[in-house]
Amino acid sequence: MTRLSIIFFGILLLIVPAAAQHDGHKEMNSKGEPVVKSKDNAPVELKAGEKITRGAALAKGVKKTTVAKAFAQPGKLEGNTFEVSGVFVRSCKTEGCWMEMADKEGGRSVRVTFGDHAFFIPLNAAGMKVRAQGVFKTKTLSKEHVDHLIQEDGAKFENRNADGTVTEVSFDAAGVELIKG
Repeated sequence: MTRLSIIFFGILLLIVPAAAQHDGHKEMNSKGEPVVKSKDNAPVELKAGEKITRGAALAKGVKKTTVAKAFAQPGKLEGNTFEVSGVFVRSCKTEGCWMEMADKEGGRSVRVTFGDHAFFIPLNAAGMKVRAQGVFKTKTLSKEHVDHLIQEDGAKFENRNADGTVTEVSFDAAGVELIKG
C-alpha cells in the first residue's frame, strides 16, 4: 500500500504544476477576459455566393453610406444608423471580436466592432464581401489598447498621436452579413 501511495503522490506532483502552468497562460481578449471560442468564431467553409450572418438580422430600408464618406464627414454620420457594404480586410486573430472593412480591395478600412463583444465572426472570413448595419463613432483609444490591437490582433492604424493613442473612426455593427466571393 505504501508503494502505491508513493506512486500516486509522485504522479500528482507532476500533474498539478502542469495544470497550474496551463491555467496561467490563458489567452486574454481586449477586455482582459479569457478568449471566447464558439461556433460563431469557428472557421467556416462556404461556397461562392453563400452567406452567413452574425448579430441582429439586417433590416430593410436602412440608409446606405460608404466607408469613404465616414472618413470624409465623421461628425455628420456619427450616431445615426447606416448600412455599409464592402470587403472584409482583416479581423481580430484570437476571437473574431472586430474586423476591418473597406469599400473595395485596397481602399481605406474602418474597424468594425460588435457592441461589447455581443457576437463574433469566423476567424477565416477575411476576403469575404460584407454588409453591416450599425453606427459610426469617433473615439480616442488608449496607448495600451492600441498596442494590444496591433501586437495581439494584427490591427493597423494610419496615424498614431504623439502619446501613442489613436483617434479612431469606427463602426459599431448590430448585425453583419458575410458573403463568400
